[in-house]
Amino acid sequence: MRFTLHPKTLAALAAFVAVATFAPATLAADLSDIGFIDQAALSNIGSFQAANRDLATYKAGLDKEFAQRMRGVKDSNTQARIAQEFQNRLADRQRQLMGPLFQRAQVAIASVASSKNLSVIVDKRIIVFGGQDVTRNVIDLLSGPGDPIPPVTTPPPSSVGYVDQQQIDAVPKIKAVNDEFLKFSNDEQAKAQQAMRAAKSDDERRKILQDARKAVADKQTQLIAPLVQQTRDAIAGVARKRGLILVIDRSNLIFGGLDITSDVTSALK
Repeated sequence: MRFTLHPKTLAALAAFVAVATFAPATLAADLSDIGFIDQAALSNIGSFQAANRDLATYKAGLDKEFAQRMRGVKDSNTQARIAQEFQNRLADRQRQLMGPLFQRAQVAIASVASSKNLSVIVDKRIIVFGGQDVTRNVIDLLSGPGDPIPPVTTPPPSSVGYVDQQQIDAVPKIKAVNDEFLKFSNDEQAKAQQAMRAAKSDDERRKILQDARKAVADKQTQLIAPLVQQTRDAIAGVARKRGLILVIDRSNLIFGGLDITSDVTSALK
């Protein structure tokens, strides 16, 4: 057993399938008040690289300590408690190292947005065409002497909205369907594993695996697809009422924008 910085579960994946499908994979926008940043380039700044090296060194030490603590521990509850303890320690160290850097970067981004009269800045990954690349401007501020100066003006009203996937995941009917899909997927996996152990040939094992995958895919279409359409309709309705030209997932937003999550979750209840 090992612990990681960002643990992922099948439940999270099921929730992502239900909610995030409506989020654009790419964004084509020729709008003068939209900027974008290459976050990978920001991570190459010396202070971020140094913090990442410190975090990697700290995690390597934790890995060794974790292995020692887990040696001989057979009780699953105790294993889970120890794993959570070390996960929390790693997360705390990450916040200590990265928190001040992220705060400084946010001030720099807000300053650049204000100077260029941008209402929203998004991640470069969702841009296909248009927008203003402000990556170099932000890097220059972060690499210069002293701290970036916060802007004295607030961002202009934005025609871009965003939604928080986690909050939408928590809407009771969406959570209930995701839980149902997760249980079905886990049950199918368990049945397939049991059947494969009893299988007498590779062809038989492949057929068992294919059938299990098809069953899960069919169940996903049955349960998840209607929720995806309902979510799209809810977002589109809120966007029209608010006069928005675009709605993105919060994970792709860096600065500005209009949060319409509460309006969407209300429409979905």
